[in-house]
Amino acid sequence: MASVVWILLAFALYMLIMIVIGILYAGRLRNSEDFFLGGRNLNGWVAALSAEASDMSGWFLMGLPGSIYAYGTGQAWIAVGLFLGTICNWLFVSSRLRRYTILAGNALTLPAYLENRFHDQKRILLVTSSVVIVLFFLVYTASALTAGGLLFSSVFGVEYTFALTIGAVVILTYTFWGGFMAVCTTDFIQGMLMLAGVLFVPIAAYGLIGSHNIVGILEQSGAAGGASSYLNIMEASGSKVSAVYIISQLAWGLGYCGMPHILVRFMAVSSERELRKSKIIGIIWVTISLSCVVLIGIIGRAYLYPEILERTTDIPAENVLIEMIKKVFTQDWNHPFVGGLFLCGILAAIMSTADSQLLVTASAVTEDLFRGVFRKDAGDKTVLRVSRAVVFVAAVTAYAIARNPENSVMNLVSNAWAGFGSAFGPVVLLSLYWKRMNLPGAVAGIISGAVTVLIWDHVPFFHTEGSEIMQTLGAKTGLYSLAVGFLISLVLIVAVSLLTEKPSGEIQKEFDEMKKIQ
Repeated sequence: MASVVWILLAFALYMLIMIVIGILYAGRLRNSEDFFLGGRNLNGWVAALSAEASDMSGWFLMGLPGSIYAYGTGQAWIAVGLFLGTICNWLFVSSRLRRYTILAGNALTLPAYLENRFHDQKRILLVTSSVVIVLFFLVYTASALTAGGLLFSSVFGVEYTFALTIGAVVILTYTFWGGFMAVCTTDFIQGMLMLAGVLFVPIAAYGLIGSHNIVGILEQSGAAGGASSYLNIMEASGSKVSAVYIISQLAWGLGYCGMPHILVRFMAVSSERELRKSKIIGIIWVTISLSCVVLIGIIGRAYLYPEILERTTDIPAENVLIEMIKKVFTQDWNHPFVGGLFLCGILAAIMSTADSQLLVTASAVTEDLFRGVFRKDAGDKTVLRVSRAVVFVAAVTAYAIARNPENSVMNLVSNAWAGFGSAFGPVVLLSLYWKRMNLPGAVAGIISGAVTVLIWDHVPFFHTEGSEIMQTLGAKTGLYSLAVGFLISLVLIVAVSLLTEKPSGEIQKEFDEMKKIQ
């Protein structure tokens, strides 16, 4: 009981700091640009850690290590794909996107950038992009809130819905009041806390087990195929991985180019010099973090044995890091307050993504739809009030989706990640590198990418043998919808652009100017 009190104290202190940051930044907000982009004033460190922290949500410290814990090192192909995708995003997207968003009417949001980039007078891109963002971000935010509920429920033994409510209220509070700078500042702190957690906990557990004992314990734990199969990246669940499986896992990396909550960080960096610093910091952070998360899944299976998560207990495999921290700091070492701080690292991963998603959802509805389409003459104070109202409504809606405790964090993230990656990834990439791309091509790419994912993952086409249950294309083929949606979107952008009128001379001139900016 005493250990729970210390952990609770650590959580309370952490959440209080987050709320205070939100309140402090509330007084600095003058207009919608401050609320959504922080006046384009991010320094290199904050931009880098904020981008990575907002990306690495609950799936990063729960879903991914949980899947490796349960099925083996073959699940690490996702980490490889994410590593490659992160590097490509920093190297090939960040600089050009920052320049182009400033050149294209000082766009504050991704939909506004696309509208300005293609001179869309009819606002088709603005509306289409905003609808896609709201649709998939509600699911994405729900995944973060679900992870938060599971964390609180597991640590404090409280009922899931109550735990979910606590996390949602804290995230909503500082995002509602502080806007983008509060989110980025808290994300910076959260990024550092996450890095400390993923570095220290597997090293501590490894030392407590002893290196010579790990393989033997993995064998005893009942890992499918035995320890050798479990530790083989070419096997998962005791079987050889297929080419389709590897392609699906690596395809996660394609999603980065289409993630609005990550791209907005590139848009907000104060200068090209700071952005170059961000690239180095961001790539180092993700290299260390992804490597450590893979180790958490492997070492956690040995360290927690004889307890087998999701087999002999009601605790899911996604709680592997939570259970490791609890055991290290309350059983092997009597430092529950320190353990509580490391548990806050998991909470940090959850909060850093949820706050960013709420903010981007609010920008899509308020800046792009409300002021962009319905109330073009709305003043900054009105937009700021509406923005906060949308943050509240979005949080409540995501909370409603997350109320089902049976939701899988990894599945929710997988659906949203595929939707964004397919709808926006090819459009953003080609808009930055292909001068011939035009408005009809961009519209075709966004719609085809989003629709492909929805059909692939959610529309049943095939009967399961010996059952009345229908299967989706995703379940039938085993191919991740992002790989299919990204390819279809890419092909249609090129085909439609070539079959329709060339972009105007003015658009092409802007493209050439963007390439010259340093």
